[in-house]
Amino acid sequence: MPTRLNALRAAIAAACLLVAATPGLAQSALSGKVTSDREGAMEGVLVSARKAGSPITVTVVTDAKGEYAFPADRLDPGHYQLAIRATGYALPGADAAEVAAGKPATADLKLKPAPVTSDQLTVSEWLTSAPGPEELKRGLLNCTDCHSVQRIFESRHTSEEFMQVFERMGTYYPGASDQHPQKLVGNHRRPAVNPAMAQSFAAYLSAINLSAKEVHGFEFKTAARVTGRATRVIITEYDLPRKEIQPHDVIVDHDGVVWFSHFSEQFLSKLDPKTGKVTDYPLPVLKPDHPKGTLDLEADADGNIWVGMMYQGGMARFDRKTEQFRVYPLPAAWQTDATQQSHFSVAGMKADGKVWVKNSDRSQVLKLDPVSGEYVNLGSYKIPSSGRPIGIYGIYADSQNNAYILEFGNGGIGKIDGKTGAFAFYPTPTPFSRARRGRVDAQDRLWFAEFGSNGVAVFDPKTEKITEWKKPLEWESPYDAVADKNGEVWEVNESSDRIGRLDPKTGTWINYPLPRYSNLRRVFVDDRGPRPVVWSGNDHAASVIKLEPLD
Repeated sequence: MPTRLNALRAAIAAACLLVAATPGLAQSALSGKVTSDREGAMEGVLVSARKAGSPITVTVVTDAKGEYAFPADRLDPGHYQLAIRATGYALPGADAAEVAAGKPATADLKLKPAPVTSDQLTVSEWLTSAPGPEELKRGLLNCTDCHSVQRIFESRHTSEEFMQVFERMGTYYPGASDQHPQKLVGNHRRPAVNPAMAQSFAAYLSAINLSAKEVHGFEFKTAARVTGRATRVIITEYDLPRKEIQPHDVIVDHDGVVWFSHFSEQFLSKLDPKTGKVTDYPLPVLKPDHPKGTLDLEADADGNIWVGMMYQGGMARFDRKTEQFRVYPLPAAWQTDATQQSHFSVAGMKADGKVWVKNSDRSQVLKLDPVSGEYVNLGSYKIPSSGRPIGIYGIYADSQNNAYILEFGNGGIGKIDGKTGAFAFYPTPTPFSRARRGRVDAQDRLWFAEFGSNGVAVFDPKTEKITEWKKPLEWESPYDAVADKNGEVWEVNESSDRIGRLDPKTGTWINYPLPRYSNLRRVFVDDRGPRPVVWSGNDHAASVIKLEPLD
């Protein structure tokens, strides 16, 4: 009898632990079931809740039973507006819920079929749906930095008018937007389209847009809703106080404070993840007549926050204790209207005290001494086999402060020895991979996004080999990739409204869905807790995203 009683007690205790550890089974603030007449219980539907007057939206995803649950610690008492994301469905009627303290609320949602409309398509779905050769479709990826491709597909421009659009687009700052359309200065231009393909690209765009018809002549192909582990996630969005804010990079410092850079304004900002409050720190303006905005954002080993000042021509270091900036302008004699400090690396500073900096003007590589403020210009690099100049995108340092440069024009990585200056170049196995952003992991391996070949890759300096993994959906076009402390790799992009999680050992991807159109360019993993917490800035929606996997 005692043995049976002990076994029963153990079984009850195990069941209690399972309930406590399983989201949706533990006490929730709000839960329910999502169904439709067409499918019955619906898996993979995103359910979002936003409290009246709050800048914070919390989203969960329905499981295989169609059930969803917001944990009790995620929704304070109050009135919440509910929304769903499920292509081809709408939420009629009851779209609100009252959450009371200590009293779980229930909201079952009955969805109705609705036409798939163009505003529901992701960028990757537009490109998958549209007819035409891949080399012309690929040109549309260059448009997504400033706006969604929906604008292009629903435009009425003729081929001749598109040629004028291409010329005009080349005059804008890379952080230009509808809210803040900044122009470049002088004769500096950023060609929006390769001149060699401009005519054929213009003809292609006028054939697939609405210039000669009222409806698109092709079927909309949408990705299937997520299932399984991709539904086990909580997504928190923080809407920022001004629509013109473009949070390009988001990072979390050693103390858990969230920081973000502004792609179109001269600020560094701090976000309180509990309240959503934003504190702006104005950056000095070095060149008033040039575009304003910053890009890369990094914390050094001492906790200082560094930011690349783009067309203002320099770097800035922010002391969190004094809340003061020290600015490092480039020498005036080096500067042109094309001078741009977008990317840099402070990751290896402990090795020799130097900061690697990229000057987009002529793809130059610089080294900064933060003590003296002096720069050394190492010049531009070429691919040894062809002599062709390397079009650098990101630049990243390992623990010994050797630098990796990512070749965006075609594909490959260069390695600069921090002590000797020796240079080596490694082409990617897939041609035209267009290596974009990445990070060096604890084993000094470089992980990076392959924008042009729809994958992520790693370079192992021990074997000097590059290994690649393709994303599960077409045309996701990864922008950035980083490994977490467990060896899994996280990826973000401008195209699929999903955040990818790769297990390199098995090659398995989990593609977590996002509740709205998302233009993501930097992935940051906060590894301080038992599970990784992923942060990114939605550059086109003035919001910061926190993604928490539940397993």
